[in-house]
Amino acid sequence: MSKSCDGAKTEWPELVGCTIKEAKEKIKADRPDLKVVIVPVGSIVTQEIDLNRVRVWVDKVAKVPKIG
Repeated sequence: MSKSCDGAKTEWPELVGCTIKEAKEKIKADRPDLKVVIVPVGSIVTQEIDLNRVRVWVDKVAKVPKIG
């Protein structure tokens, strides 16, 4: 499990294979300060890093959700 230097969780590998709803709820439970963005796999997204955003790649969670 990845954590930032302040101890806050930054990745959720345990969510791969979960439903979108389950993933969003778990991330919000762990880090209510973050904005969870649902993104279909294959979508074009911007490359800027946003430390307040977690992208959840879907059908089901297809990639490890992480800040950036």
